[in-house]
Amino acid sequence: MAFRDVNARRHIGLQQLSSLALAGRTLLGPMKSCKFIVDESTNQSTLICSAVRLIESLDLSSAAGQLLNETIQAQNKEFKTGMSTLLFLIGAWSNAILECLQQNVPVSAIVSVMSEGLNSCCKRVQCLQISIHDVNKELCSSSVRPNAFKSKTCQIGPDSLLNPQNFPYFQKDILAPEEVIPINSCSHQDDCHFNKCLVSPLASFGSIASLVKPAGDKSTSVSSGSGVIASSCNKQKLTHSRYFSTLGKSHFSSQQGNFQGYLSGQSADACECYGLGHLAVTLSHGNQASMKLLQSIVAYQQERAEGSGSSQFNIAEIVTCCLLGLPESYSCVFPGLVTLVSPEQATVIKYFEDKPLRILLMDGDLTEQYRHLGFNRPCNVRTVLEHPSLQEGRAGDLWLSSMLDILISFEVNLVLVKGNVCENLMERCIANSILVIGSVTRDVLRAFGEVTSAQPVTYLTQVNAACVGSGAQVELWKACDGRAMDLGELVPVRIKVQGIPLLTAVLTTTVPSKMQLIEDRFWTLVYRLHHALNDEKVFLGGGAVELLCLGHIQMLAEQPLQPANKNAVKEFHNPWLAASATEYKSVVLQALASGWKQYLSVVLRNTAKAASELEACTLVDHHLKKAADSGSPSAYILKEFRRGDLLRGGSGPFADHGDSLKVYDNVTAKTEAWRRALDLVLLVLQTDAEIITGPKRNQLLNSHVSSEFMFL
Repeated sequence: MAFRDVNARRHIGLQQLSSLALAGRTLLGPMKSCKFIVDESTNQSTLICSAVRLIESLDLSSAAGQLLNETIQAQNKEFKTGMSTLLFLIGAWSNAILECLQQNVPVSAIVSVMSEGLNSCCKRVQCLQISIHDVNKELCSSSVRPNAFKSKTCQIGPDSLLNPQNFPYFQKDILAPEEVIPINSCSHQDDCHFNKCLVSPLASFGSIASLVKPAGDKSTSVSSGSGVIASSCNKQKLTHSRYFSTLGKSHFSSQQGNFQGYLSGQSADACECYGLGHLAVTLSHGNQASMKLLQSIVAYQQERAEGSGSSQFNIAEIVTCCLLGLPESYSCVFPGLVTLVSPEQATVIKYFEDKPLRILLMDGDLTEQYRHLGFNRPCNVRTVLEHPSLQEGRAGDLWLSSMLDILISFEVNLVLVKGNVCENLMERCIANSILVIGSVTRDVLRAFGEVTSAQPVTYLTQVNAACVGSGAQVELWKACDGRAMDLGELVPVRIKVQGIPLLTAVLTTTVPSKMQLIEDRFWTLVYRLHHALNDEKVFLGGGAVELLCLGHIQMLAEQPLQPANKNAVKEFHNPWLAASATEYKSVVLQALASGWKQYLSVVLRNTAKAASELEACTLVDHHLKKAADSGSPSAYILKEFRRGDLLRGGSGPFADHGDSLKVYDNVTAKTEAWRRALDLVLLVLQTDAEIITGPKRNQLLNSHVSSEFMFL
């Protein structure tokens, strides 16, 4: 038959999607396997552990590859999470549809039944959504009681108030949840309370709440309420391989015992205070390093929210600064902005240390050629020279001199610029002890504007006395052992203002190829918490939602066939198409279900819960049977989830925390990843179906399937 001949030769796009998605199977689940991407032209390698970085590194010259890239980038731009699920389901459903085509299932039936099946799944899994309030209540009741967090007075010397390193979160060992984790206090009294008791951010999530001793006290700390003694010296744990483990008794770690910790101020309800911290753990999916940083950020923002009535978690007040050359245990959080500047600018900073500065904010480029968006050039004017060289000619020198005169006349010491900065102007500013920092985000400008009263301007010619703020301070960033860092070409500096809401997460590593990976993981967790709070609800994690989807689709596929009704005929505008959708419904739904089953199987194997695909599928089938026999699959899944026995996932990435911790997922990000995956696969399917080559055109026109095709 002509249809069968054409069907065997087309749908190259689906095969390409399947091949591209195959490379991302190890990126699924909490225990991801990282990949090294090697650039053949430079022989440089990068360690990646996300679908976004993988797709950016692959050859996507084909049309299907370009569509795949756009889909992944759209998910990343909107949610910053769910890309690995999206990539995997694209590959799984592409293979499933190819199998349907081999069974001569019409394209129209595949499109309609799969779309209907996914919509039904999204409605069915709504019963597994839990509100944030209920999650916080359950997590707080299942862990350490509120009285474990009551603070006691800790004596901190007055010298520590002047120490710029006294606030940031500093983790000794990112993999030991039971240890005491010092978090230094901040340099201003308004930023935090210095007389609070100090506990580990993770102490609230297990049975141990360790009190941090004052600086210099090397004795062991007795865990509150448990009688367990936690030693201040914990053994290092290995992650991934010996190359990526935290350093043992090195020069860095030997100096980590003399720093104070930080805990947010007392709240009327201790459980509410720690609720977001609990939620961050359940959304971290085993990413403990980023989780601890986020807990420190949450604690700081919640304390500010208690006094100002602002939002308890504001993602716009978080920025990152990546420092290469320090161990990962030096990652920390600072109030203010930590950024990298040139050594020449660092000399200006040394001159300004501990001095209040007058600050100017610029919402644009600081160049002579810059014009704001929407700028209209004057009519009837002929332009002789558009961009005069600043190296030669009086025009360039005149602009440089006039801009510098403006800064000097208003006694500006610090300029934060959103865009690029003219190099010649930068050099003149350095010579006149004016610090100019470019490529600053709009959120950073807004944060400094709120606390310094500075008003952003587009051009320096707009500056007046009311635009210039005051109260900013700048200093060289120092590591947690108190040393200023010189990373060669760039020098880290810190810009701070009393009461600034902005927080900088300083991410460190000694492995250059791992830097991007650490930053991606941090932002993924931050956005998971952000979307969970926006949705005000979360999904049960650990494969619970996918398991319910799989059981629901299989139940629909096993239902007896029913003749096409009038609504179906009206929808397809053709009785034959409506009948075919009904006839092939079971086959297509089974293909859709195979995607969920493959998903669960790969997650189980990636987390070492199953040694083989057969063992993983057997475990999934076992839970499906028990769920069906229970009479209420959703109730069975919820019960197993709370017991921690669902797919044996309750103790996977959180084995060190006990059984009280559960895993949760974002609602909107997950369902949108499902929809985007199916939409892309069906788009490529229908596009391939419309591109027909070969001498069979007349046979197709005369066949009963001719209504499927549109000939150009």
